[in-house]
Amino acid sequence: MITKDGYKIIFFTGLLEALLLAASCIKPSVALWIVTGIIGVLFIFHFFFFRDPQRKTPDGDALIISPADGTIIKIDEIEEPVYLKEKVRRVAIFMSVFNAHINRNPVDGTVEFLEHKNGQFLAAFADKALDVNERTEIGVTTKFGKVFFVQIAGLIARRIVCRLKPGDTIKPGERFGMIKYSSRVDLFLPLSAKINVSLKDKVRAGETIIGEFTS
Repeated sequence: MITKDGYKIIFFTGLLEALLLAASCIKPSVALWIVTGIIGVLFIFHFFFFRDPQRKTPDGDALIISPADGTIIKIDEIEEPVYLKEKVRRVAIFMSVFNAHINRNPVDGTVEFLEHKNGQFLAAFADKALDVNERTEIGVTTKFGKVFFVQIAGLIARRIVCRLKPGDTIKPGERFGMIKYSSRVDLFLPLSAKINVSLKDKVRAGETIIGEFTS
């Protein structure tokens, strides 16, 4: 399945490829064929990039599910000043261009805070990316406490899609948006939460158990 967020890009790259193919047939040149080949590769790649795989989310209201496909690049304890405003556990997930980029809700709860911040487009794995890159910040209250997660744009990512709004009730594993091209999602959890993943682990949105609430 292809996410609707990719329809426009796929349509326009396909249209451009068709025009280039026609131009190459009418007036062939090496340079034109090279450009046509590059656009053709991009057209095919977008079907792969905008894929929206089905996932089976584990049952359990105390589970914290991965919001993104990718690789765990950070697990640490930091002060979170925006929503939780205390020391928390952070789990950062880096999404390369080869990962599916659909983001899914990590917990069962209600959206209490949501803010989009414009910013830079440093490489998503950079330490400063959380503070200076364009991002969407989401705070959710659950029966176990509050959870905060952040969609962070990367070096070539230029658009964050988030369909949540304050007051929404969310369920784990439900799609809520995506970040176009390489990017990152950081998840901030109470210190009491048990973390079930390790650095460099590969995780899948809506399927991998990142951790569990213990109180």
